[in-house]
Amino acid sequence: MSRFSIGMVAIVAAVLAVVGGREISAQDKYAVQVPNGLALSDFRGYEGWQVVSVSQTDQVLNVVVANPTMIDAYRSGIPANAKPFPDGSKIAKIQWRPTKSVEAPFDVNVPDTLKDVAFIEKDSKRFTDTGGWGYALFDYDAASDTFKPNGSGVACGYSCHTIAKAKDYIFHPYQKR
Repeated sequence: MSRFSIGMVAIVAAVLAVVGGREISAQDKYAVQVPNGLALSDFRGYEGWQVVSVSQTDQVLNVVVANPTMIDAYRSGIPANAKPFPDGSKIAKIQWRPTKSVEAPFDVNVPDTLKDVAFIEKDSKRFTDTGGWGYALFDYDAASDTFKPNGSGVACGYSCHTIAKAKDYIFHPYQKR
């Protein structure tokens, strides 16, 4: 082989390694954070948290899950007893685009593609301007299998949740089992 051919093979191999490495490497979703706010890493393990509630709109199917601190607070009667959730309470809303089940013998929507995940964390010292709660929304892109922050979390989360101020800013009750 000539020197030119060996050099070209080396350059092509290097370019393929760099480009291929970028294509193969997946996003570390736990490195994503809303500007000056909550990070996905603050909610590590949310995928295994206990279900609080489910809901559906025309556009999405939602499942609301909470960490053990918040589940214990729900079980103690919060917010119905007018007490606030304790610091360390965390809740996640996972939203999927719905699709009709092709397997069920009846008409039912089931999750299709993940749309986004929203998180709320109670930390009364850190989030003094928003009722003690921090908010984050992360959009999911199925094509690239990546998450990206949607806004700062404060405007979307807090402004919507002020409607539920009497229930310590939380919409979903813990459903009877």
